[in-house]
Amino acid sequence: MTDLKNRILNFVKDDLENIEKALTDNLNPFVDIITSVANHIMFSGGKRIRPLLTVLCAKICGYHGEIDKTISTIFEYMHTASLMHDDLVDEATLRRGKPVTQAVWNNATAVLIGDFLLARTLSIALAYEKRELIEIIAQITESMTQGEILQLINKGNLNLTEKDYMATIEKKTAILIQGACKTGAMIADATEHQEKALTEYGYHLGLAFQMADDLLDYTSETSDLGKKIGADLREGKLTLPVIYSLQKARGSKKNNDVKTMEDIIRKRDEFSDDEFGVFKNMLKTYGGIDYTRTLAEDQVKKAKCALDIFDASEDKSILMDLADYTLLRKT
Repeated sequence: MTDLKNRILNFVKDDLENIEKALTDNLNPFVDIITSVANHIMFSGGKRIRPLLTVLCAKICGYHGEIDKTISTIFEYMHTASLMHDDLVDEATLRRGKPVTQAVWNNATAVLIGDFLLARTLSIALAYEKRELIEIIAQITESMTQGEILQLINKGNLNLTEKDYMATIEKKTAILIQGACKTGAMIADATEHQEKALTEYGYHLGLAFQMADDLLDYTSETSDLGKKIGADLREGKLTLPVIYSLQKARGSKKNNDVKTMEDIIRKRDEFSDDEFGVFKNMLKTYGGIDYTRTLAEDQVKKAKCALDIFDASEDKSILMDLADYTLLRKT
């Protein structure tokens, strides 16, 4: 995994530096607190996957201009705003190993700065003067909000299905990553065939990314993950490893196991570390961890297959590597 990560970072080093500059430049000059609050989360370890995808998808279509870096900031700002709002809704305490925004400032500040970042994406898009980009932003914003609402109303729902889960992560995560990739193709004036391929790549990559992220809650430590382990379970979020394992436990008719899992889920933030350990073991026993990983691997394969229309190139190789990295990352 280290070799893969280093290969990616070495290739995109200049792009990442330019993205970082664009992220800073496009927040100035505004009220100082905007920069301070945005920087608290945006520059605290984010991997810049979304803006990087925009830049790489433009390059694979032959783009050699400069506007891609500025446009790519749209997707990091949207992502950051969603994290700030998500942390408020979930009453989270940590993000990327640091106190969440509302813990450092207050709820009102977190809401308003998140709103500002969303508004800033529209200002950047308007300067580009392309209606299609505005439409992409509108669709993503609407979709992500629906995803958050679905997740909110389904908190603690012990009867949540895999279909419900997929609908949520499609709206919450996949559409944003898909939009970042599609925008890269649009910037490059790509052919319809190329844009369709990169849109498909982004969609499947987004699904894999969220599945892998949901696995980390049960396979990582706080020091690696940057937030309290078991955060999803503590917040009442039933992700695929849990949904699948519950279904299998019920099918096995081992009522004691079903009751144990359901009782721990109902406790939310009050279960002990020992109880969480028991819960994780049950996810392994009933195959939830392996099943989720298998589905994520399938989505990565689909993402990579979507790139088949492109000739071999370094940009294509890095996009393929990014798909593989989705499954191997620890944070």
